[in-house]
Amino acid sequence: MVKRSTIADLARAAGVSVATVDRVLNGRLPVREDTARRVYEAATEIGFHAAGLIGRRLHRDLPELRLGFLLLRPDDPFYRAFAAELEEAVARAPRFRGTAAIDFTETLSLDEIVERLRRLAARSRAVAVVSPDHPILTRAVEELKRKGIPVFALLSDFAAGVREGYVGVDNLKVGRTAAWMIATGAKRPGKVALFVGSHRFHGHELREIGFRAFFREHAPDFTVMETLVNQESHQPTHDALVQLLRQDGDLAGCYIAGGGAEGGISALREIRPVRKPVMVCNEITADRRVALAEGLLTMVIDTPLRPLCAELVDLMAHALENGAAGTQGQTFVPFGVYLPESV
Repeated sequence: MVKRSTIADLARAAGVSVATVDRVLNGRLPVREDTARRVYEAATEIGFHAAGLIGRRLHRDLPELRLGFLLLRPDDPFYRAFAAELEEAVARAPRFRGTAAIDFTETLSLDEIVERLRRLAARSRAVAVVSPDHPILTRAVEELKRKGIPVFALLSDFAAGVREGYVGVDNLKVGRTAAWMIATGAKRPGKVALFVGSHRFHGHELREIGFRAFFREHAPDFTVMETLVNQESHQPTHDALVQLLRQDGDLAGCYIAGGGAEGGISALREIRPVRKPVMVCNEITADRRVALAEGLLTMVIDTPLRPLCAELVDLMAHALENGAAGTQGQTFVPFGVYLPESV
């Protein structure tokens, strides 16, 4: 029979006195939050029978926050996974009891984005948004800032100097990494296609800058073609790449810097070119894992959603606790790389 943990066992595990454990259990006298949390973590670790009670008591004393998140394309697997991770991060937040209010935009229209942002902000203490950069959005962020609602840029920066912070990957490095893969993996130099979702996406612009800079510096024998805009959609990507593959047998590589990668994959399946270009895209999904395994994709550069969401939620809580930051900063999370042999 397994021995039941006692209060003395819990006190030893947490490194506190029995009296402190008693106060945490019964709420008789105030206990510092970090001490109470240490007792709770120790109780969970040793399987103390009242761990749930301690957790509920600890949670009850925390402030309640409603955080808003505006993402793109509700039918996209990446953004569905993003929404799930955001909900988990808010639920796990140690500094508050939270509710995640999540909305999606169907298009990249600034009118739609700003309308949904204002609607979301009306019922949230702080908001985080995936959006192209534009003066219309900057004015909306300024308006929310005056009302005391901090706004964070997600994945792609916007409203520099106005928004509270940026959380995402280092997009300049992402672009250079994609270029390195194409220059290294191509059998011989040739033309390289580049797709972005919109010229207004600051993150895509940085990826393009890094991408082109790498080829200028290290692989000048390749020709990076005029950038193609796909509005983050699959069909325009499919149609454009099919046309490139049919008219030009010298396509050495292709980088889809934003959404629409499934369109590139379907184009390769349809044409099956003799000389397959090195294909790079962003964000790992089930379909892209299959495409890697089939050899249609060469590399997927991935945003690690779980650490990003945890960091974002913590920054949002910190902004609400301490007021607007004196200097609006950027928080980079390390990106991942998936190859055919790693899926």
